[in-house]
Amino acid sequence: MEELREFLNLGNELKVIKYKHFKNYTEVDVELNKKIQTCPKCKKETNWIQNIRKQKVRDVNFGDKKMYLIVYKKRYRCKHCGKTFIEKNDFLNAYQRMTKRLMNEILIKLGSERSFSSIAKDYNLSVNTIIRVFDRLEYPKANLENVEVVAIDEFKGNTGGEKYNCILADPKTKQVLDILPNRKYNNLSEYFKNKKRKNVKYFVSDMWQPYKDLAKVFFKDATFVVDKYHWTRQIIWAFEKVRKEEQKKFYKKYRVYFKRSRSLLLKKFNFLNEDDKQKVNIMLYKSDNIRFAHNLKEEFLEILSTRCKEKAKKLMSDWIMYAQNSLIKVFGKCLIHL
Repeated sequence: MEELREFLNLGNELKVIKYKHFKNYTEVDVELNKKIQTCPKCKKETNWIQNIRKQKVRDVNFGDKKMYLIVYKKRYRCKHCGKTFIEKNDFLNAYQRMTKRLMNEILIKLGSERSFSSIAKDYNLSVNTIIRVFDRLEYPKANLENVEVVAIDEFKGNTGGEKYNCILADPKTKQVLDILPNRKYNNLSEYFKNKKRKNVKYFVSDMWQPYKDLAKVFFKDATFVVDKYHWTRQIIWAFEKVRKEEQKKFYKKYRVYFKRSRSLLLKKFNFLNEDDKQKVNIMLYKSDNIRFAHNLKEEFLEILSTRCKEKAKKLMSDWIMYAQNSLIKVFGKCLIHL
């Protein structure tokens, strides 16, 4: 219960009534604490609860499972004018079936994953639902004066006929700060030069050079960070190139087998079940280069999950040296970004 409550980050006003784990999802019953309400019509106070209705809404994933909140929504009646109204909450917009933080997480992910379909697959939602989330987006205009971390990325869109739109977010609070019509350096420069930026400590982006240039010009006092997703993607791409090249050397039976088992090779080895681990070991036995590249990929993923900063630095330094001395040259391109 404590782990779930910490994950939900409920605060003092929202409490867990009960929860239940199912095979593919978790349900959590929650309600706001009863308190004095102000009538929206006559502005007088009341605490008279007329009834309580349940609403099922989708929340962010809990581990690898979907999570639903069963929200006990209180309807209050004003003792003075008879007006009835639903209590307000900070985590759910009116008439929505998903929480605000799930909507924000989807929008931030759009910047990383770059497509509506990939996000829909992550959350087992329809592509149309993801598009509706984007279309209904409401966000305050960016006030960078009180923001410590700014993340920037592009996503495929069609605003103003542009192929890519740009999203600004605060990954610390998972809040969208702004949506910009394109990612062109001149337009982004014009945007940032009119913003107060002195309190920004970290500027997060991918490896695209214009973003690096923006960081140097407008965020001189901030630390420039390449986000973990794009680091990992570079390593996965390098491993895939090795797999494809080695695959060409096999007989047709093995080429087909490796192609169909690609997802097993890409997954973190420790997350596989015993049968799948055995399949991966058989494939690694067939090629020294794939085995070596797989080891590099696995060690890199382990480093990213290391909690201790100093230990992670030491492991990353060793990994870079190990990759540099390897005979697999494709990983050399990844080292440029590390």
